[in-house]
Amino acid sequence: MNNFENKVNNFLKNDEPFIFIIDFQKSEQLAYSYKEAAQQNIYFNIKGVSNDQDLPSYTPTKTPIALHPKPINKKVYSKAFNAVKQELKNGNSFLLNLTFSTPLHTNTPLKDFYFNSAAPYKLWYKDNFVVFSPECYIKTQGDTIFSYPMKGTINNELPNAEALLLSSKKELYEHNTIVDLIRNDLSMIAKKVKVNKFRYIEKIKKGSQELLQTSTEIQGNLPLNWKTNFAELLLKTLPAGSISGAPKKKTIEIIEQTESMPRGFYTGIFGIFDGKNIDSAVSIRFIEKKNGKLSYRSGGGITHLSTLEEEYQELLEKIYVPII
Repeated sequence: MNNFENKVNNFLKNDEPFIFIIDFQKSEQLAYSYKEAAQQNIYFNIKGVSNDQDLPSYTPTKTPIALHPKPINKKVYSKAFNAVKQELKNGNSFLLNLTFSTPLHTNTPLKDFYFNSAAPYKLWYKDNFVVFSPECYIKTQGDTIFSYPMKGTINNELPNAEALLLSSKKELYEHNTIVDLIRNDLSMIAKKVKVNKFRYIEKIKKGSQELLQTSTEIQGNLPLNWKTNFAELLLKTLPAGSISGAPKKKTIEIIEQTESMPRGFYTGIFGIFDGKNIDSAVSIRFIEKKNGKLSYRSGGGITHLSTLEEEYQELLEKIYVPII
């Protein structure tokens, strides 16, 4: 049992609230009490549960946030996209989530992104990155576990956007694949896994615009003693299927060969135990700082039905901040 598992199990044993943060590769596994997190300059707000009240007095700027992204060259994206499509053709993957980093030319500090964004899951980590995620990974209610894979995106400004999204064969295939994967992942740690609500529409704020995304609710029954080894159970399910692909092991190998840089905390997860229940998110909608410069990480799921133009556009669509 590693230090992360020990810390998590001790927090749960004592019903002590804590935050956990895990990167995509599972090489960084962190757990802190709310106070410890603040001392490490790690702040969160998960559906109103937060430790950011411990921040020194701070008034975020109310001026409009302009990201000024410099999108990845389409030829560079095309090379990676075509490599992924070949892997799909070879049968090595059915679905792969391909991501890239986009430089931002903005003077807005990460702290302002954190305070000015409207999202159910927010994290500001040591001024290294900020997350404002719309996607729940897992949450618990008593001994019941839920997951909410989110797959399928369209801009709501398009004519008949909702009908286009729901009728898209590519988006349906992608969603079905991820739902099956998450069901299998939950089945490793829970019993009686079932789909409660399949492929419903969620509206995601994108500045003055909206994105439509499809989600599914999946439920299972955890062992009665799940708190005694929750960390071990959680790690079994990672990385999250919605931001890796299927089959997961081989697809992750292809991701590491194809993407231009390691993901780090991007597309990992973070969450809290509030003293009773777990709630957590996939670390998407992600801005990071390296060498004083900001970049936005985004991507989308590639299937055999994907087209270069649509997938490139989806990567760009997801470069936004959901301003309050």
